[in-house]
Amino acid sequence: MRVRNHISGLAIVAILFASVYPAFGVSKEIIQLQTQVQTLSDQVARMQQSIDERLGVMRNLVEQSADSVNKMSVAVTDLQQKSQAQSADTNSKLEQVSGQIQSLHDTVDELKARLAKITKQLDDIQQGGQNLAAGQPPISAAPGAIAPSAGNQAAANSAPPPDALYNNALRDYNAGKYDLSSQEFGDYLKYYGTTDLAGNAQFYLADIEYRQGNFDAAVKDYDKVLEQYPGGSKAAAAQLKKGYALLELGQREAGVRELNSLIARYPRSIEASQARDRLKRLGVTTATPPPPSKKPH
Repeated sequence: MRVRNHISGLAIVAILFASVYPAFGVSKEIIQLQTQVQTLSDQVARMQQSIDERLGVMRNLVEQSADSVNKMSVAVTDLQQKSQAQSADTNSKLEQVSGQIQSLHDTVDELKARLAKITKQLDDIQQGGQNLAAGQPPISAAPGAIAPSAGNQAAANSAPPPDALYNNALRDYNAGKYDLSSQEFGDYLKYYGTTDLAGNAQFYLADIEYRQGNFDAAVKDYDKVLEQYPGGSKAAAAQLKKGYALLELGQREAGVRELNSLIARYPRSIEASQARDRLKRLGVTTATPPPPSKKPH
């Protein structure tokens, strides 16, 4: 702007000189001044052209940068969505694996129960054979034993065999027939509430409620597993799922406390590993499991 004003001033001076000395013609100084004005005018035009070109380049760079930022933002959003989807898929797979492991545990428990039953029958047969060889009468009910009432005996006789009832309930559970499975597990607890698999049946009743979103009832039934069958094979799984149910109910402090209690009680179990993973996703730091103790040689 100052350059243009300077050029305009020089032009005015040149015009004044031309008007003051019209009679003497255009002097040499006027010609030089006009030449300088023209030169300055050309330089200003070139400078303006250069500035316009650079502004254009800068504008293109800004637009390219804005496009790159937008593309990066879209890419980051896409990555976040994929990460969330993968996390949800991983959690779903962990739940499936956990269910499969539970089914394997149940199968092993069932085999153990059958083996114990067969062993007892063999012991009874052997004892009976020994009694017969010794000339003793067969062993009757223990003195003072209370015979079941007619009503209870009739109900027990009308119930399906325990193995068949439990296996049917477990099969329906794995098939997603939760209403039918819940009824069958309930019948198992009604007729065979003192067997080795009663704790498993109670756990699956609670787990069905958890899967159906009835978390309040699930917490209460998981507590029954922990209180009535503390030494059962489902104690750790019941405490894990109880912690999950509390978290689903929005009771974060109680859920975290339950998961930490599980880790303390069963530090090297699969359930403890799942509890640590859930606490990590919640941003809660947990203690690392102690190293395995070395047995003295």
